Amino acid sequence: MPYRAINADSVIDTIDRLQRRIDERFSGRGISAVCREVGLVARKDRDRVVGMQHPYRWVRVGVVLVFALGLLSLLFLLREVNFMQLLHPNDEEDVLGLFQGLDSAVNIVVLFGVFLFFLLRHEERDKQKLALEDLYELRSLAHVIDMHQLTKDPTTLMEENTPASPPQTMTRYELVRYLDYCSELLSLVGKIAALYSQDVRDPVVIESVSDLEAMTTNLSRKIWQKIMLLEQMDAARAS
Repeated sequence: MPYRAINADSVIDTIDRLQRRIDERFSGRGISAVCREVGLVARKDRDRVVGMQHPYRWVRVGVVLVFALGLLSLLFLLREVNFMQLLHPNDEEDVLGLFQGLDSAVNIVVLFGVFLFFLLRHEERDKQKLALEDLYELRSLAHVIDMHQLTKDPTTLMEENTPASPPQTMTRYELVRYLDYCSELLSLVGKIAALYSQDVRDPVVIESVSDLEAMTTNLSRKIWQKIMLLEQMDAARAS
């Protein structure tokens, strides 16, 4: 089902193609270095997601060992308990010994149950931690991309710049292409994040991915407002 899931290799191919497009127009600019960094992060996250799909072997071995040890301990303890004393107790000490044995059996079940729960939860918590670390890194990348388009103001093409204004060396066409590349990069960052919600069934990770996708969409919307402003300026100039 190739069209029902995001293919990480296709996302990386798209990033590489965008890298070549940026280098052809803006070689040496910061946006090219950012795109290259996005490609490196995408490859690392692809490998991470693939690794998360496999269970931790040492956890599975630990679960089997703890379960077997707990079962053997319980069987050994119950073997020492004479349940017939419960039906025909000889004296008060027999009954007391029987209930002490049963209490020890319950404690063993609870103790090894806690060990099993800890082992099973450890894998889930560790994968969640790794996924959230990568998502925080993608969030930072999205802000870096936004910083690169922050000073690309379309109104500088019409107004006189002050000494403190950022230098504007792009033509109108180059500015549109630059903003469009930033928008594409933000979209690709969202697609990299979506790999985690696609393959990691953790509600905290899924919520973080949704927040990141919403943020990249909002940042991209700001960029397209600048592009639309350029079109409006062209229309006003034509009229």
